[in-house]
Amino acid sequence: MSNKKFNQQKFNQFIIENNVIGFFQQPITLKSGRKSHCYVNWRNVSNDVFLMDRLTDFVIDFVKDKNLQPDCFYGVPEGATKLAILVQYKWAKKSPFYGPFSHILAMGRGKPKDHGDEKDRFFIGVPKGKVIILEDVTTTGYSLLESINTIKKIKEASIIAAIGLTNRMEKGLDGKSVKESVEEKGVPYFQMSKLPELLFLACQKNNPSKEIAQKVEEEFQQYGIEKLKLLN
Repeated sequence: MSNKKFNQQKFNQFIIENNVIGFFQQPITLKSGRKSHCYVNWRNVSNDVFLMDRLTDFVIDFVKDKNLQPDCFYGVPEGATKLAILVQYKWAKKSPFYGPFSHILAMGRGKPKDHGDEKDRFFIGVPKGKVIILEDVTTTGYSLLESINTIKKIKEASIIAAIGLTNRMEKGLDGKSVKESVEEKGVPYFQMSKLPELLFLACQKNNPSKEIAQKVEEEFQQYGIEKLKLLN
């Protein structure tokens, strides 16, 4: 019998049920600068207390299955900030070492201050100990890599993993995957879901037009690491 706690099928279902995946007639501009007819929007979940409670449990189960033992969760500003704070709170409360000053509540600034101590310029609560960086969506991985570079400057912190809720499974401008780019920094990368699999499920639910489905397929032909087939 498997001792795994994280259930991929249930997590994918959670994503689809809560409309994290969307299709658009007119392409939208992603944070990476690319235009796409599909979008991964975790705000539908991150703005709701009940859904965030469920999401944090999924993250903790995933971390346990990977046998990771962090001291601190840190969210890439600003998309994963709330998630990391809530996961850190739950994780710390269950620790046998929980007590005053046992766990830092770290948070990164969306925009660094232009004055003060260097650590305070980038953080409201500086990460320390063994750190897991959380990101909601990874496309080219630029924001995640930026956070890795910033935390690597902290002597009291060591990054043991980076986790993305959803990996769009696209190549960066250098032709590398997010996993390749992150692991070149010496940080293991894990994804909790992959967009190609989610798009197939979202098509079954939302039934986008053939025109939109074809446009999405074409995007993956251009940028994707994996092939995507939505049309019969």
